Amino acid sequence: MQQSAVPELAHTHTRPIHWLATATALAGVVALSSIFQPDAATAAQAPGPDSKTAQATATAPDPADADFPIECGPVKAVVVKKASGDLDGDGRPETVAVVHCDAPMGTPPDGLYVLTAADTSKPRVVATLVDPKDRTTVSDIAIRDEEVLGTVLGYSSPDVPRCCPDIKDSPKWQWQNGTFVRSEPSAARNA
Repeated sequence: MQQSAVPELAHTHTRPIHWLATATALAGVVALSSIFQPDAATAAQAPGPDSKTAQATATAPDPADADFPIECGPVKAVVVKKASGDLDGDGRPETVAVVHCDAPMGTPPDGLYVLTAADTSKPRVVATLVDPKDRTTVSDIAIRDEEVLGTVLGYSSPDVPRCCPDIKDSPKWQWQNGTFVRSEPSAARNA
């Protein structure tokens, strides 16, 4: 057997203590990295004198914290869609939420609600734009130019299966004289 020209080095053989030291060092690095995080990034502008800037920095009401006027029996109400924007021109955003009961089967009817909140208070429902009692589904919502735009699917008669709405409306709601006024760009049409 030929002897190595370089003497055998003890640290080239791994032992359990080496793996333990490596695992401990790695755990320390992970723990320290979770403590020292950079500040969260934000796209909000610094507050300024105009209401558009105030709107950008105000927080919209969170529908998860609201109590909705919908009866769901043993199941809970769920928010399925939401949109936020300033609807009344006061510089503070409102939230529009589509809510229905978390039914295990079928297509539960939707309610469309407008939420507002003071900076420190719980969001509250200030308007019902679509009532669940109307037995319709809100398939889309958006807020543009202080208007709520929606797509509402309904049924022409009780004989139409609840899986397959046959009427499609595209209403708009706008805040006028202390209430939301509904208008439709075109008459209801079959889907």
